[in-house]
Amino acid sequence: MILGAMTITLITGANKGLGRETARRLLEVGHTVFIGARDAERGQRTADELGGIFLKIDPTSEASVAAAADQVRSEYERLDVLVNNAGTAEPRVGAADLTVDEAMRGFSINVFGPIRVTHAFLPLLRASDNPRIVNVSSGVGSFTRLLTPGTVENAVTLPVYPATKAALTMLTVQYARALDGILVNAADPGFTATDFNNNRGTQTMTEGTDAIVRLATLPKAGPTGTFQDRNGTVPW
Repeated sequence: MILGAMTITLITGANKGLGRETARRLLEVGHTVFIGARDAERGQRTADELGGIFLKIDPTSEASVAAAADQVRSEYERLDVLVNNAGTAEPRVGAADLTVDEAMRGFSINVFGPIRVTHAFLPLLRASDNPRIVNVSSGVGSFTRLLTPGTVENAVTLPVYPATKAALTMLTVQYARALDGILVNAADPGFTATDFNNNRGTQTMTEGTDAIVRLATLPKAGPTGTFQDRNGTVPW
C-alpha cells in the first residue's frame, strides 16, 4: 500500500535520547515514523508512547536489517526519510591501550551500521519522490573543531568515537556525490545532555535534534553533502 501524501520515516536507535526526540518531533509534523530499536520491549514501549510504529532493527546484523527492510517494503513499499541515528560512545579506551577488537566496538555500529542500513533500504528510498538520508554525526568528527583549543570537541582525547564520526561524515559526502536524487546530509547534535555524556551536555534534547529535524524535512531542492548543526554549517 502506497500512501502518497504521507512521509514514511525510519529512525534507528529511536527508543531513547536524540532518536526518541527526533521521532517525537517528526510525528508532530505529520510523518509516519518507524521507531527502530534492537530491544523489542523498549522499542515497542516508545512507539506506543509516541504514536509511532516499532521496527526491530539491529544495525550490526545483516539478518535483522534485511528483515526490517522487508517489513517496511510489505507495509509501505517505500521509505522517504532514513535517519541513521543508532550509535555508541564505546570503547572508552585511550590510544595507548587501543586494540582492533576494541575499535571494532565503535566502528561496527557507528560506521558499518549506517552502511548496512543504507544499502538495505536504498531500493525503498529510490521509490520515494523526495528521499532523504540523515546521518547523525558529531562535532568531534570535525577536524577543525577537534583541533581548535577551547572548544568542547578539543577536550575529547579518546580516539575511536571521533574517528567513527569523521568516517561517517566522509561517507555522507560520498553517498551524496553518488546517489543522484537522494539528499544525504550529516547532522551534528552539539553538546546535548544525553546518556553519551552522562547528561553533562549544555543543550536540551530539543536543541540537539534541531539539525536532524531540519535535514529530515528538506524540500526536493534542498542541499546535499553538507555537515550541519543547529546554527548552520559545521567546518570539516
